[in-house]
Amino acid sequence: MRTRLRRILSRPGPAEPLSDRARARLLDMTQARLVFSITVTPLVGTPFLFWLWELGSNGAPLLAWILAYGVAALGARVLKKRYALDRLALAEAAFLEKWLPLAYALALGHGIGLALVLGVTWVEGVHFDFKLLLFVGLLAIMSGNASHQTPVLRVFLLFFAVSWGSILLTLPWSFPQHWHYILPLALLFTLAILVHAFSTHRFFLQQVRLEEEGLRLAQRFRKAKEEAEQALQDKNRFLSTASHDLRQPMHAMGFHLEAIAALNRDPALTAPLGDLRRSLASINLMFNSLLDLSRIESGTADQTLSAVDLVPILREVGMLFREEAKSRGLAWRLRVPRCGQAIVLGNVVLVRQCVINLAHNALRYTEAGGVLLSLRRRGGDWMLEVWDTGVGVASEEQPRIYSPFYRNEHAWRADSAGHGLGLAVVARCAAMMGTGYGLTSALGRGSRFWLRFSPSAAPAPAGGAQVPAASRDSEAAGRLPPLRGTCLVVDDDPQVVAAWSRMMRIWGVEAECATCAAEALAVLDAGFQPRAILCDQRLRSGESGLEILKALSARCPDAAGAMVSGEYDSPVLKRAEEEGYLVLHKPVDPDRLYWLLSTWFGAQQGGRDEGGERGR
Repeated sequence: MRTRLRRILSRPGPAEPLSDRARARLLDMTQARLVFSITVTPLVGTPFLFWLWELGSNGAPLLAWILAYGVAALGARVLKKRYALDRLALAEAAFLEKWLPLAYALALGHGIGLALVLGVTWVEGVHFDFKLLLFVGLLAIMSGNASHQTPVLRVFLLFFAVSWGSILLTLPWSFPQHWHYILPLALLFTLAILVHAFSTHRFFLQQVRLEEEGLRLAQRFRKAKEEAEQALQDKNRFLSTASHDLRQPMHAMGFHLEAIAALNRDPALTAPLGDLRRSLASINLMFNSLLDLSRIESGTADQTLSAVDLVPILREVGMLFREEAKSRGLAWRLRVPRCGQAIVLGNVVLVRQCVINLAHNALRYTEAGGVLLSLRRRGGDWMLEVWDTGVGVASEEQPRIYSPFYRNEHAWRADSAGHGLGLAVVARCAAMMGTGYGLTSALGRGSRFWLRFSPSAAPAPAGGAQVPAASRDSEAAGRLPPLRGTCLVVDDDPQVVAAWSRMMRIWGVEAECATCAAEALAVLDAGFQPRAILCDQRLRSGESGLEILKALSARCPDAAGAMVSGEYDSPVLKRAEEEGYLVLHKPVDPDRLYWLLSTWFGAQQGGRDEGGERGR
């Protein structure tokens, strides 16, 4: 019992020092309740004054006490305004240094003021009932302050020691005939008030600690969020930079490969050249998929819905993963409708990312058997399905399989390198398109993941998703009719310049290459008259490719022009398109470039179009 009482009455000390902010918060609560207690005290004393007058006793001392407390209440209200101003203006440490002593003084003064009311009971002729009711009123005030002034415990203890201590000491004078009965009860009340005060103080300490912990967690969350956003931006910036830098040699490789295919006269090299072209197209598709994924994760992906043909997308993905499946001894099958197309309402980028993630997920968790990409009608909709013979998903885990970072135990055993984001991206993309998605699976027997698309009455736009030209027969590269025209290429990468020159020469195009604006203008000054101008956007000199193209177009108004860049989201490229210039993204498909040049040269031979847009 003694130990428990000692624990209750011991001054509670925090497990760790409170911050200045937490201490100021405790002072805020104490100060507000202290000012309120001072303000209502004269109001509580007023009924006792009327009672004294009704009893015919001398009420002058009590009236003086009420008036004095009224003045004190006004002073406390003024002090409250100064407190609020300092709370905003001062740092918390300086604020505590100034206002804690003032709070102690205010509590001490309030306690002395309450003790002075006892003088009323010593006036001759005061009835016992009046004294007793006044005593009970003081008990109520002590109880209220024990509940509300204890955030800063020392404030309450000063107030309680002065006010209640004075009451206890003067009990023999206030109740000369009954004090020996009242004193034991008053001492018990003292113990109860102290227990309650310490308990309430602990509650307030716990409250501010929870607030502090909440603030710390919020700060940690904000910091983690900022770090995650910064990491995402860094990753996207890295992907953008790496994509541009890696697309340069890929662009050159594509042109060199096309040149070799055009010059090839050995039938034995036709198949290997086709394999090389398909491999290059697969690398390009992987780069595009990485960029699409970064846009989806950052929330900057275009969510516009339009008519999309699913068949070319499935063939693209099939080409991307076919060799990996073959190298692992897995069957890789693709089943598309006989009609050769499946036009749905969707988004090319989001659909492609969904299929890539589902196919990659199927290959990752399949050790034997194979994977099937299937497209078929179901009712009026199109069902895109990815079947595998992998580890499968237990029925109780299927509702969580699309959640971010979730991977079941069997997935961890099969492959510990994943992070559980692939299917979450699928779910996010499907939600962006309003597309249904789900799975059916049996543990140890494989899975079937599906996407359900609504059909589109509109035709799919040309070029929205096509199998790369690498699938074309390599022999066709040498049977292209020669072109007749002149072309000026502005690019400062030696490998790319060599590839441009070789490709143009094989096609019969007279080409000149320049690395900057000065060289390009010098070529024009030398008398070269290009009918096509191709200008790279990012030059080492720091010059803007768009500005160079505009300057060259002004010198050669009859020439068609286009921007060439390894970037995709550049504001400069968007501005170029808005101004009517064609934008070609590296690696440029040789077939499409050949078609573009033949169109430009043919249009110039037959007269300029009336449309007037450059590069169109």
